[in-house]
Amino acid sequence: MPLNRISTVAIVDDDPAVLESLEFMLQVAGYRVAAYGSAVLFIEDHMTRAACLILDLHMPQMTGLDLATRLRDEGRSIPILLVTGMPDSKVMADAARVGIEKVIEKPPTEDDLLSFVAAHVQEADQP
Repeated sequence: MPLNRISTVAIVDDDPAVLESLEFMLQVAGYRVAAYGSAVLFIEDHMTRAACLILDLHMPQMTGLDLATRLRDEGRSIPILLVTGMPDSKVMADAARVGIEKVIEKPPTEDDLLSFVAAHVQEADQP
C-alpha cells in the first residue's frame, strides 16, 4: 500500500476536470500528488523530486512533448507517462525520441495509471 511513500507524483494537464480526476484517483490510492494546470506552472514550481510525471500532450504554451524535451535537455531522467486523445505513430515516435516511457490514450484507465505510478514510486522510494 503506497500510503507511506515519500515520493510525489506530478501531473500536468490544462483541463481542470481531467487534472482533478487524475489527482483524486492517485490520492485515493495513497499517493502524494502535485498537480499543475500547465507545463509553465510545473517549470515555475521547480518540481525536482517527483518520482514520475504524468503529462497531457496537447496544452497551450508548451505541449507535453515540449516539456519532456526540456526536462531531458536539462539532464532530468524522471519517468514520464504521456496521455493523449490520439496516440498515432508520429506521437509514439516523438515520445520515444525524447525518452518518454509510456504513451496511453485519454482517458487513462485506472489500471494503466496506477501500474505506471506504482512501478516508479517504488523505485524512487528504495533506500
